[in-house]
Amino acid sequence: MTKVVIVGAGTGGRARLEMFVGDPTVSIVGVADVNPWSPGLELARRLNTPVATDLSLQLHPVRGPLLPRVLLPDGIRQLLLGLRREHDRAPVGADGSCARIAGRLASPTTRTQEDRSMENKGKVFRRLLAAEPYLFTGGIYSPLDAQIAERAGMKSIYFSGYSLALLNGWPDMGLLTMTEVTKAAAMVASAVEVPIIADADDGYGNALSTMRTVQEFVKTGVAGIHIEDQRFPKRCGHIAGKTIVSREEALGKYKAALETRDRLDRDFVVIARTDAYGAVGGSLQEAIWRGRAYADAGVDSVWCELSNASREPAIAFARAMRETHPKLPLSFNYSSSFRWHQDADPLTFRELGELGYRFIFITLFGAHAAMHSVWNHMHELAKNEEQAQWGLERLKAGHPTESHHVMARVGHFQELERRWIPGTDERLKGSDGFGEARH
Repeated sequence: MTKVVIVGAGTGGRARLEMFVGDPTVSIVGVADVNPWSPGLELARRLNTPVATDLSLQLHPVRGPLLPRVLLPDGIRQLLLGLRREHDRAPVGADGSCARIAGRLASPTTRTQEDRSMENKGKVFRRLLAAEPYLFTGGIYSPLDAQIAERAGMKSIYFSGYSLALLNGWPDMGLLTMTEVTKAAAMVASAVEVPIIADADDGYGNALSTMRTVQEFVKTGVAGIHIEDQRFPKRCGHIAGKTIVSREEALGKYKAALETRDRLDRDFVVIARTDAYGAVGGSLQEAIWRGRAYADAGVDSVWCELSNASREPAIAFARAMRETHPKLPLSFNYSSSFRWHQDADPLTFRELGELGYRFIFITLFGAHAAMHSVWNHMHELAKNEEQAQWGLERLKAGHPTESHHVMARVGHFQELERRWIPGTDERLKGSDGFGEARH
C-alpha cells in the first residue's frame, strides 16, 4: 500500500485528499498546512487523519534561499523523508487511483545526507551533546570558515560574536545590531550541515527585545544561541568594565526567551551565560547562584564566563552546579583571551568533560588563525612584491585550500548548470576558465 503525506491543504489539497480517500491502495498518514482552518485540514479532522499546523519555512543548508524547506513534526517528517526516496513513480491514473509505485519506507535508523539536511539542527545538537563525552569546536565568523571547520571534522560550530565584530572592524562592545548578527548567522547556517550555536549577546535589550531576538535567530537555521546577563551595551567578558543586570531582570529575560522558544521550536537550544564572576561587584558565589537559578528557569545549559585560565574557579563552579543540577550540561569558553600554553597545568578538554562541561568552544580560534596568516602574508607582499605570491603558491601546492574554485565548489554548481541550463556543456567547453574536467 502506498503511504501519502499531503503538504498544503487548501482547495487543491482537499481535492487530493478526497481522491485518495476512496482509493484502497493508498494510506493517508498525515495532512499538513500552516493554516489551521484550511479546508483540507477540516476534512482530515472529520476523517480522523493526523494533521500538523506547526510548519515553518527555513533556508535550506548549502543551497540557501534557493530552496526553502519545511520543518515538520518528527513522525510526518520521517514519512516524508521516506517518500522522497521513492524514485519509481508513474502518473496518477485516469480513473483517479494513485498509480505511484510503492516502495518500502527507509529504516528510521538509516541517516542519509538528505535526512541530515532536513533535520532540526537543535535536535542534532542535543543528540551530539548526549552522545559525546564532550563536544568541542572552534569559533568562526563567516560561511567560508564554517565550511572549512565542517570539512576538518568539527561536529558542531560556534558562531562567535567577537569574531564577527572583528570581521566588521569593531571591538566586541555591543556595537553590532541584532539584525546584522542574525543576517550573518543565516548565511553561515545556510553554508553547512553541522549544528551551530550562535552568540546572541545580551538579547539586544530587555526581556521583550530578547523575545524578538529568539524569534529572529530561530529563523536563521542555527541550532541555538547563548544569552548573557550583562547590562546593555554588553562587552566581551574579558574586557574590563562589564556590569550585570539584577537577578530579577536576568531571570525575566531567560524566561521570556524560553517561552518564545517553546512557542516556535522546542528543540532550539538556549544557553544562559553569567558574567557575574568577573563583573563589577561580582563573585564566584553570585555566579553559582545565578547559574542555579537560570537552570531552574529551564535553560538547556549554563556557562560561567571566567576571568583567567586558573583551574580553581572552573572546578568550583562545576562542582556547585553538579550538587543541585547533576544532569545539566555545562558550557565552557576555552577563551582565546587566556594564555593556556603558559599555564603550568592547563585544563584539558577531557578534564572539563569529566567536570560536566559538555560543550567546549575556543571562541576566536578561526579569527586568530586567519589574522596570523593574513598578517604574515601581507607583510611578505609589502616586502617582496610578486615573490610573495610565488611563495604562497608553493606553500599551498597540494593543500586542500590550494584552489579557491575548489573551495567555492564551482564544480558542483557547474554540474547543476549542466542539469538545468540548456547549452551549458558547449558553453563550458568553448570558453577559458576553471572546469573540473580540465583541472
